[in-house]
Amino acid sequence: MSKPLSLTFDPIARADELWKQRWGSVPSMAAITSIMRAQQILLAQVDAVVKPYGLTFARYEALVLLTFSRAGELPMSKIGERLMVHPTSVTNTVDRLQKSGLVAKRPNPEDGRGILASITDRGREVCEAATRELMAVDFGLSVYDAEECGEIFSMLRPLRIAAEDFSSGTGGTGESSGGRRAADRPSGSAGE
Repeated sequence: MSKPLSLTFDPIARADELWKQRWGSVPSMAAITSIMRAQQILLAQVDAVVKPYGLTFARYEALVLLTFSRAGELPMSKIGERLMVHPTSVTNTVDRLQKSGLVAKRPNPEDGRGILASITDRGREVCEAATRELMAVDFGLSVYDAEECGEIFSMLRPLRIAAEDFSSGTGGTGESSGGRRAADRPSGSAGE
């Protein structure tokens, strides 16, 4: 976990005041600075929980994604798509998981050039244990109740839609507003 700053003032609020004096009121500056700082705090907290398992949060997310897949395996390209990361990051993540014995790789029989990553039994054990610990600390968000966490999700969702992470009619359960199931949609939906 990161060392507390223990400042006697809120540096983001101070920056906001100075910004107003120099350039006028720009609430988005204080908002993005707060989001970026929150990301640093949360990543440090969750990484501290998963570190004893030889994981980073990115590697943990890959394990979870593989446990959600029907067969416990996915093409590397799907992993990158679902985790919304660059192919190089997926390769690095999966290679490290493979070295730890948590994931295995093999050629994709449906794609001569592709590689399938599959979670091992040890990977499932580690994923379950790390998940229990992350849930026990509310993924670093214990200062918020369930309703507030839902509000945070809802507030950030339009930003993700605007970035075209997914279409706005897609729900979190694999159902779209048109009633199409995840299996009926083109690839790219989690939990395949």
